[in-house]
Amino acid sequence: MSEAGAPTAEHDAARADRVVAELRAVLPARTVVADPDVAAAYAHDMAALCAAGRPAAVVLAEDVDQVRDVMRVATRLRVPVVPQGARTGLSGAANAIDGCIVLSLTRMDRILEINPVDRVAVVEPGVVNADLSKAAAEFGLAYPPDPSSWETCTIGGNIGTGAGGLCCVKYGVTAEYVLGLDVVLADGELLRTGRRTAKGVAGYDLTRLFVGAEGTLGVVVRATLALRPAPLPALVLAAQFGSTAAVGRAVASIIEAGHVPSLMELMDATTVRAVNDMAKMGLPEETAALLLVALDTPDPRAELAAIGELCAAAGAFEVLAAEDSEQSAMFLTARRLALPALERLGTCMIDDVAVPRSRLADMLDGVAEISTAYDTAVGVCAHAGDGNTHPIVIFDAADAGATERARAAFEAIMALGLELGGTITGEHGVGTLKRDMLARELGDIGLRTHRAVKAALDPLNILNPGKVFEPGR
Repeated sequence: MSEAGAPTAEHDAARADRVVAELRAVLPARTVVADPDVAAAYAHDMAALCAAGRPAAVVLAEDVDQVRDVMRVATRLRVPVVPQGARTGLSGAANAIDGCIVLSLTRMDRILEINPVDRVAVVEPGVVNADLSKAAAEFGLAYPPDPSSWETCTIGGNIGTGAGGLCCVKYGVTAEYVLGLDVVLADGELLRTGRRTAKGVAGYDLTRLFVGAEGTLGVVVRATLALRPAPLPALVLAAQFGSTAAVGRAVASIIEAGHVPSLMELMDATTVRAVNDMAKMGLPEETAALLLVALDTPDPRAELAAIGELCAAAGAFEVLAAEDSEQSAMFLTARRLALPALERLGTCMIDDVAVPRSRLADMLDGVAEISTAYDTAVGVCAHAGDGNTHPIVIFDAADAGATERARAAFEAIMALGLELGGTITGEHGVGTLKRDMLARELGDIGLRTHRAVKAALDPLNILNPGKVFEPGR
């Protein structure tokens, strides 16, 4: 021990060696990674400016029994475990902690069952979202949650963060499709929750408890998911507005009129200009907001025309409706290019604030004011149909002053969302990036309840400790 009583480097190394030895005693050698350079590749997700530690080992689990063995070793040695999927998260929830065991679940990637009568899929956590979608499509079915990273993100990660996507406005988010889970608890016990029936209200809804828990309550090793009939190809309308107030009115009027778009996406002026610069799409420079609305109904043209009239009445200066699927895909290209275009401008911190749809224009205006106040560029994309905004704070990470202003702007945006009756995260999760703001949203009683649940399921605090909230704070 050092003079201050803290563990020395030698002590840490000896502890890491023991962790590796204990893991190798119960697991196949191929699943345990101890090389520091290789392990470092598993240290963090895609969140900017979230600290990551050095894991003692990485376990590439291949089945449920191996996950249970990992948790038994971790309990015996009092070692933290950080569950991971594809590490596409944006909140630091999958970041390693010094001396931890990183538990990667990407090798558990089997689709165990697709049942077209029950309309369910049973999958392991490492199944990639897009792979499940392709498999379901062979049966004329679909798994609707579609995060932007759907081609690489895993179902386990989607469950951990409660992921959403572009089509949430009509089809809902991950939590609405998780019927049942197999979860390995902190001590290695296997808990089964939920069911595969269309209805079921027996007991507490433990399944929902684990959705969005970010690996702090247990390790999901199997999921039973609801499927839906595959939707028809969508047609897309693009409307351009000269003010945020106008686009806010349009969104409100579309929803109030009873329309149910399969997609309703928004890009602000900063994002439109960035996409123009990158892809030379020729969008008018006077565009303050671009709204994309899609319908996948059997005959969408008349309804799309009605939505176009609502946009024009709200103040759109140009409205274009696609003639076919190919043109619709072209319209959506701008939205898909939004983040890559903004990333060309600097380091990005992606916020995830959701507000009531009626406050969308207030959110956009408030973000613009914050951008000016902190002398920091912010581009906004939004799932406008459900009020989920993604203000993207852009800065030079090599500039300490710019980094400090970016952090302050990021926090101010979260505070604005709460003031407007919203939430600090609509679909990305809390992780470490938003941990300090969570208490403000939950309140004292809410935070105390969270801690009680955590203590009941993970009394040693070894499951992803320090993520979402600090149990002892």
